[in-house]
Amino acid sequence: MPDKRENIVLRFGIVYVLIALLFVAVIAKIVHIQTVERDTLLKLAAKNRNDTIVVKPLRGNIYAADGRLMASSIPSYTIYMDTRVPGLRDTIERVENRKKIFFTKNGHIATRFEAKIDSVSAALAQMFGDRTAQGYKTLITNAYRRGDGALLLYPRRISYSQLKAIRKMPLFRYGRNKSGLIPKEYVERIHPFGSLASRTVGNVYGEESKGGEYGIELSFNQTLTGKNGMAIVRKIANTTLENIVVEPVAGNDIVTTIDVDMQDIAETALRENLQLYGAREGCVILMETQSGEVKSIVNLQRNADGSYSENHNIALLRAEPGSTFKTVSIMAALDDGLVSMDDTIDTGNGLYNYGRSTMRDHNWRRGGFHKITIEQAIAASSNVAVSRAVYNAYNHNLTAFVDKLQQMGIEDSMKIEIAGAQTARLPRNTNDITALPWSSIGYQALIPPIYTLAFYNAIANDGKMIRPFFVKNISSNGRIIKTFGTETIRGRICSAQTLEQIRNALLGVVYDNRYGTAQIVRSDIVRIAGKTGTALIDEGSGYGGRYQVSFCGYFPAEKPQYTCIAIIREPQGSPSGGIMAGIVVKKIAENLVNMQAKTTPLELARDSAFDSRSIRKTASVKNGNYAQLKRAARQLNFSLTDSNSEWVTVRTDSNKIETQAVQIVSNLVPNVVGMGAKDAVYLMEHAGLRVTLLGRGKVASQTMQPGLRVQRGATVGLVLE
Repeated sequence: MPDKRENIVLRFGIVYVLIALLFVAVIAKIVHIQTVERDTLLKLAAKNRNDTIVVKPLRGNIYAADGRLMASSIPSYTIYMDTRVPGLRDTIERVENRKKIFFTKNGHIATRFEAKIDSVSAALAQMFGDRTAQGYKTLITNAYRRGDGALLLYPRRISYSQLKAIRKMPLFRYGRNKSGLIPKEYVERIHPFGSLASRTVGNVYGEESKGGEYGIELSFNQTLTGKNGMAIVRKIANTTLENIVVEPVAGNDIVTTIDVDMQDIAETALRENLQLYGAREGCVILMETQSGEVKSIVNLQRNADGSYSENHNIALLRAEPGSTFKTVSIMAALDDGLVSMDDTIDTGNGLYNYGRSTMRDHNWRRGGFHKITIEQAIAASSNVAVSRAVYNAYNHNLTAFVDKLQQMGIEDSMKIEIAGAQTARLPRNTNDITALPWSSIGYQALIPPIYTLAFYNAIANDGKMIRPFFVKNISSNGRIIKTFGTETIRGRICSAQTLEQIRNALLGVVYDNRYGTAQIVRSDIVRIAGKTGTALIDEGSGYGGRYQVSFCGYFPAEKPQYTCIAIIREPQGSPSGGIMAGIVVKKIAENLVNMQAKTTPLELARDSAFDSRSIRKTASVKNGNYAQLKRAARQLNFSLTDSNSEWVTVRTDSNKIETQAVQIVSNLVPNVVGMGAKDAVYLMEHAGLRVTLLGRGKVASQTMQPGLRVQRGATVGLVLE
């Protein structure tokens, strides 16, 4: 019995000792792992983990009204190589249809890297040309020996087609895990039409996550962005595997109202005049009268090198409108029954005092307009007549005047869908005696150009004010999911009688031979009605010598299809809303009519209204040098009246050319309107002026008024048509 008990105790003791030893070993192993092997195991764990990443969707496109692409996202790539992937060190026993075996110079079977480094280096050198084949081989081999995990193969971004070609190259054709090729994708926003309407279409930030920076890109950022996807990235040792679990949803596309051809016409017309007059900046907006679709919007600012580009959207920002606001003021008083177009206002010599402030007409140095009707005052853009009419009509009460303007909708929000667009703001300073008269001629009120355009469009559109808009629809994969259309802000801004009187007055601005300030806007192709504007620019501390000139109108005047506003700021020379801004609108109108004309020469020949006998037989004659004119008339067998003057103006009648002497006075700016470029340049340069020419034909306008004293070396612009 004692022996059995001793055996049991002995066996139990042995088991206990073994268990104790195992327990100690486990503890020792845990301690060893936590101390000695800790860093190694953490590094190994880092190589074998799953990460969840966001997969960015492709941003939607922006299109012009006719479907032409204006903004799109194009992927580009930077290519890297991970020289640590195990696949590069695998031996290749049989490749190329399993018939060819690769060996190194030392006679052993080559690794994939050793077998393909020469051919892939030659292929890279042939594609990019920035290194020789040996240069690429040295670059990649050195990185391979270092164990570089992110070797930049080429410093510039490449296209998707180039990436496809690289993936077919020797070595890289084996895929990412066996070759180490890593393309990093970037999404670049491109604009096929360059800077055309760039401030309106907008752009995106360089940092993709920030989205749209300005314009439609910013206003419709959420629509264009789409929805993110999700991918799981598995890192196993030196290999990275990416598995998309939620596909990204591409952003929706936007179709704008912009017409690329009209945009180009408007930009060209504005740029030419900005360059001609050396202006700081300007803008143009062209809108369909009936629909409210903005067909073109141009904003150009002068850069340091003298070029012009779209830097900010001044067409949507507040500014004092100047004399284009006189139409609004007179309309208010007419509609309230406080004035009549036939009322006569005595402007005196063009100066009128309100308290200690003096109102001036643009011709006050020439004696003013004296007594004129209100209709003539609009045509002549008389500050004194308009301000006196409105001041007396509203009994010096600015509040009553502003209330009427609000009733007509000038301050209604247009809900412009472009980010940063501002609303109109009418004056509220009722204590200042000058507030009402100066407000009536376009000062103190802050009106974005697009609001002025919308009001004139209401005049053209039988009194109905509609919202200017820039986006026609939103689509997804070619399917329209949302449409935008004409939106009425006010059904009528004034009575039909008032509207008819105002439209007649706006025709007078262009067609009144005595008072019209925009007679130069007359066109043989299309009738244009509108109002000029010339205003001093508020410099913060007061009004200095900087001007803004403008013209807002519509065409054809009888049945308007388009409304257009052109603004030019800080032009050089004598400021003129008709000559400087009105010409821009005229060019746009004429080019649009020509662009949209569908009548062919054959159809014209068949037109019963066409009579070849009605064509004038007289030559087109320009003002200029009498001796040269006489020589030409003799050769063409035209009768020419005699003149003792060296320079003459001409008038043709049947086969007769009548001349009238032109007096050229030393040190005074000559009148060269109607002359050819050769004669006009000669006279201007002879007077000591430098000349810039715009257009072809005969001189239609000049930037310096005739009769002013010449400042030698100054530049005069001549517009030829």
